[in-house]
Amino acid sequence: MLITKETDYALRILRALAAGDQLTAAALADGEQIPQQFAYKILKKLEKAGFIRILRGKDGGCALTADLEKITLYDLLQAMEEDSSVSTCMKPDYRCPWRSAHDGRTCRAHLKLLTIQKKLNQELSAHSMREILFGE
Repeated sequence: MLITKETDYALRILRALAAGDQLTAAALADGEQIPQQFAYKILKKLEKAGFIRILRGKDGGCALTADLEKITLYDLLQAMEEDSSVSTCMKPDYRCPWRSAHDGRTCRAHLKLLTIQKKLNQELSAHSMREILFGE
């Protein structure tokens, strides 16, 4: 599955923070129906990607720092460390046993899947998070 529960939860968090409010992890988890243990993990990934900032302490919370117009679904998948490959053989470090067994010959399936992968990446990169979340 391309969009896992974790990425779905990340989408919900970005949507909740889009209004510009600073919200606690607990408030985000409760308001977006996200199990709290997942919320913390996802928030750390979003912070690492530079999409949000997390402030700790009495006046702490999470706030959106990235422009949703400039973040794409492809960017979010990368931040969430999701594998958007249509096949394992699309990964740069993949060693194909078929090619090894056939003296390195080109695999026609790989070539076709590579074309599909490029189109998929283009489509994932073509839509901003604002467009996806708010239809804008």
